Amino acid sequence: MSVDGTPENPFTLGADDLARLDAIREALLDPSPRRIGRLDQWGLADSYETYTEIAAYRELSITMPDGTVLDASLSVPRNLAPGQTCPAVVLPAPLIDIGHRAYLGMIPRLALGGYAVLAYSQRGLARSTGEIHVAGPQDIADATVVVDSLMQTDGVDPDRIGFLGSSYGAGTSLLAAANDRRIKAVVGTSAWGDLFASLYENGTRHLKAFEALVQLFGEDRCSPEFREVIGKIRANTIDDTVREFARERSPRNYLNAYNDTATPILLTTAWHETVFSVPAVIELFNGLTGPKSLLVQVGDHGNGELPGLAGLLSKPTEMAYRWLDHHLGGSAGDGREPGYGIRSEYMHNLLSDLRHPDWESYALPKRRFHLTAPAAGQSDGQLAEGEPQAGWTRSVKSTGQGTDIVVAPKLVQTGLAERMGLPYVYKTADVDRGLAAVWTGAPLERAMRVQGDLELRVTVKPQQADATIVAYLLDVDPATGKGHIITHAPFTLTDRPAGESTTVAFPLQPAHYVLARGHRLQLVVDTHDPFFTTADTTTPVFTLDITSPEGSESHLDVPLGALD
Repeated sequence: MSVDGTPENPFTLGADDLARLDAIREALLDPSPRRIGRLDQWGLADSYETYTEIAAYRELSITMPDGTVLDASLSVPRNLAPGQTCPAVVLPAPLIDIGHRAYLGMIPRLALGGYAVLAYSQRGLARSTGEIHVAGPQDIADATVVVDSLMQTDGVDPDRIGFLGSSYGAGTSLLAAANDRRIKAVVGTSAWGDLFASLYENGTRHLKAFEALVQLFGEDRCSPEFREVIGKIRANTIDDTVREFARERSPRNYLNAYNDTATPILLTTAWHETVFSVPAVIELFNGLTGPKSLLVQVGDHGNGELPGLAGLLSKPTEMAYRWLDHHLGGSAGDGREPGYGIRSEYMHNLLSDLRHPDWESYALPKRRFHLTAPAAGQSDGQLAEGEPQAGWTRSVKSTGQGTDIVVAPKLVQTGLAERMGLPYVYKTADVDRGLAAVWTGAPLERAMRVQGDLELRVTVKPQQADATIVAYLLDVDPATGKGHIITHAPFTLTDRPAGESTTVAFPLQPAHYVLARGHRLQLVVDTHDPFFTTADTTTPVFTLDITSPEGSESHLDVPLGALD
């Protein structure tokens, strides 16, 4: 499925994709030989000819109690026997300007599996009226009305209703299930677990991703409440209003509701997800006590499921069909039982496929690497196992420019390249050691794997209040000096005065990465990344000291083990 290159929108489609969806929609609304014949140029004519024999498609509007009208479509099986019922799936739209039509490619597969399918665009999105509330209480109330509407459809089994959504639709699906016990199974691809953690990691705003989402929503369509929150985040005013806005939109806060009903939940995310917090998704998964499954793939937001939304094969959608079949009684999948626990790919091999029953068995034991002072005549310190190393200081300049090491040169598109086996290459020798502190490990004697949670502890003394540091862990080939990013995390010393030494310990994003024999781990710490700021931000120039005092020595904990 092609993407037009717009970095901010994982679901922006190219001209051919849009033409294909338009042709599919026309064929569904008017299943004449001429309309279906147009689909032959994409090899889809046979699929939709079969579809029209077994199901009927129509578009409809669903009116909410306040008069808001949701744009929707409904696919229902033909020729159900008297008294026969079918399972049903509701598909809330991802954040894309075509709304629920993004799911058109999935409808034949679901119809062949015997499902009724109701897809809709949330209020304020695409052709639906109203204002955007970002999966707020009003959107969740809307989901209940949508289920009411679906249950009025002849043949739909009220005890076999599921929700499946991607991105924005994933959040709506999860939150709807916490509110409506009629929802018996959920699939959330590119999901979020905690909205606040996605906006504000370790005291640091995710400004680039946030502004990209606001642009996609369209600020003029947002509710007054959301516009107020937008202004507060831009002004870095993170108060109770922002926290409450995020809290009621965070599935992680509704664990009791999911666990009370043992709602089966399938979640997917990506190792280099730049939109929603991966640790929060893992925390949500770990807190669930009912049937659950988590897929973590190579890439970034939305990369994994895009082919599946188009009607092609993808791990997320194939897992979704099996999940729904098992818990709702359909037959859209391949007949295999769904997997439970954790399924993962390692960077940067999208053909890899590992499975573990839970996070405890998945995450490797951590090995501690102490940060050392540079050797005489060297600018870089070492990542060394053994005894803690105290008494050194490494100073860097904060100029508001940063180094060439960044979270991702482009939102979403960098991760898409990783899925193609083309991770972004960093020339580590070119990193300005005046702007960043660097520590490098010894060459690996054998191939190793990083698998699980990481944590960095350092003591910092900035000559500016509310300073930010950004840590990156790289895989470096000593023969070429080229590196690939394994993981990262920022930390902002919120409400800390200038000139005060503070020891901070914070998690880096979890990772699953295979390191070749002879490669080195390299830690880079600087003070600026465009992912966490905006182009018009003015930053004063100041010095930041990174130190390792006695009793609070700096170290990096890495879940590292031999490659089996």
